[in-house]
Amino acid sequence: MNSTANISTVLDLPQPYLLFLGDTTEPGFAKTAFGLRDWAPEQCVGELACSPDAITLGLPKLTPAQARAKGARSMIIGVANMGGRILDSWMPSLLAALEAGLDLVGGMHTRLVDTPALVAAAERHGRRLIDVRTPPRGIPTASGRKRSGMRLLAVGTDCALGKKYTALAIAKAFKQRGVSADFRATGQTGIMIAGSGMPMDAVVSDFEAGAAEQISPEAAADHWDVIEGQGSLFHPAYAAVSLGLLHGSQPDVIVVCHEPGRTHVLGLPDYVLPSLEETIDLNLRLGRRTNPAIRCGGISLNTSKLSEAEARALFASESKRLGLPVADPIRGGAEFEQLLDRCLGV
Repeated sequence: MNSTANISTVLDLPQPYLLFLGDTTEPGFAKTAFGLRDWAPEQCVGELACSPDAITLGLPKLTPAQARAKGARSMIIGVANMGGRILDSWMPSLLAALEAGLDLVGGMHTRLVDTPALVAAAERHGRRLIDVRTPPRGIPTASGRKRSGMRLLAVGTDCALGKKYTALAIAKAFKQRGVSADFRATGQTGIMIAGSGMPMDAVVSDFEAGAAEQISPEAAADHWDVIEGQGSLFHPAYAAVSLGLLHGSQPDVIVVCHEPGRTHVLGLPDYVLPSLEETIDLNLRLGRRTNPAIRCGGISLNTSKLSEAEARALFASESKRLGLPVADPIRGGAEFEQLLDRCLGV
């Protein structure tokens, strides 16, 4: 088995999964694991960490052998770090998974198939190394041509604060209303959930907008593509992918995502987050380059750290201040229905 033969498409992920948490202590760096737990729970048999201080998903804590006995077919690396590196401290757990008969699925910038020890172990045990963050070949540069159909893009003030959850929740709610809609995944977790998509942050910069055009092709006039956002236009490291996605997806509507209480860029404490007003303004100004009719449908707040009463009060005050619907799609309620109405132009 050579390394190139081990690269699998995202449509062939062996399920169910054991979720690997490494030694990550910051929940924001475990969004892949949390996303799978929340949106594909039937495919998650348990979790494995290599440190007692690591975060937990509240799933059964299993060794690879125990997970395999419970039916797991693969172990997914459910965490990410700055730079997307596979750490030396993870290797014993990754090797144990292969030895127990599990395939390995990764979405890191460092590919599994480029790690010699894992390649050797996979060959020895007859297992696969599946790198989700591998873009297809032949992505064109963007044409800028306006496509039929409607598009909504989740954008944000920072990374890891709810863009994927917002897009998933809106797509689901649109369908429940009888609206033709598809969730379009642009990151490794979304791809693992949806079974298809484009790993935008692995695409060469010149082709970002072209890749965004590919994941949201021509559609019926009343069809909505609800597109998972990436990064933030204000992020000192990841703004490029956000801009390419904005230009290429040509959204008719943006929904701005934010976590109340977060004041600085995750992992970069020297950088203050922009205000919601700044975020709306910059996304609309840059988005008008490829869709002059772009508008803001409202604000999605990640209120997981607030009580129900605190969250509802914040929705009301922020909605009054901004003149837009404000909701937490995970909490739902009347506020979320108002956000959906505004997005659909009802």
